[in-house]
Amino acid sequence: MSSNEPPRGPVDSSRIPRYAGPATFARLPRLDEVGSADVAVVGVPFDSGVSYRPGARFGGNAIREASRLLRPYNPAQDASPFALAQVADGGDIAVNPFNIHEAVETVEAAADELLGTGARLMTLGGDHTIALPLLRSVAKKHGPVALLHFDAHLDTWDTYFGAEYTHGTPFRRAVEEGVLDTSALSHVGTRGPLYGKKDLTDDEKMGFGIVTSADVYRRGADEVADQLRQRIGDRPLYISIDIDCLDPAHAPGTGTPEAGGMTSRELLEILRGLASCDLVSADVVEVAPAYDHAEITSVAASHTAYELTTLMSRRIAEDRSK
Repeated sequence: MSSNEPPRGPVDSSRIPRYAGPATFARLPRLDEVGSADVAVVGVPFDSGVSYRPGARFGGNAIREASRLLRPYNPAQDASPFALAQVADGGDIAVNPFNIHEAVETVEAAADELLGTGARLMTLGGDHTIALPLLRSVAKKHGPVALLHFDAHLDTWDTYFGAEYTHGTPFRRAVEEGVLDTSALSHVGTRGPLYGKKDLTDDEKMGFGIVTSADVYRRGADEVADQLRQRIGDRPLYISIDIDCLDPAHAPGTGTPEAGGMTSRELLEILRGLASCDLVSADVVEVAPAYDHAEITSVAASHTAYELTTLMSRRIAEDRSK
């Protein structure tokens, strides 16, 4: 695609039914059809790092199928994200399901290549293990990044069964490796039982602030978003969203559900409140469609990815206009 050409948008659903044709994210063109993209949507069909219910390897394509209903204008952000920047579906990163260390290396190398083209990444998981190689890659480009981690769980445990790479350990590894800006780390939506109080103590030592799902309920999305914006400031930001940050009523199709979570409305409103932040890449993970009903979880995930994509597209357009 020439730099003088306008972005190529999604298939026109007023002319071709939404249920027809290949399921790229939001019915956008494939990356190989446009040559390059400002935002590349990529899947990572990997769930070998889970500790409970498997199945998130099928999450990316479930999100793509649910995203057929997305439309090109986002009224909540007053933006047409696919006209502001070229967004394209980069397909899946094929990883070894039998070797976690090799899979982590493969994801990092693929992310390096995509980020090297100038694209920002919107990654569809897969389990939360993949956040570590993605953060490694983003930090190579931007330096240590601020992190907003939406999740029912801390994911800062040390090991499971002696394994250092699992879906419950990526952010401890990221802190240890220096790829995160420890002055701007936040969990949002956490809840449920822990192994012990030491989990919270260790997490605090790493630099994380916590906004529980109960905090969101009591204080409201606008106040929470304002607090997060102040903590992030103008730092490059990575957002990692485990769909189990939502209550099982809003996201039953996930591997480790916890009662008492946020609503999909609260999650989307918090994200919309981050429009002034410099979102450099993001992921949505842990969608396990085998446990879903009527695509409830994948619909929530597709709209979440849409809001994140809109945030990135708006920032790209603003930077170009300066």
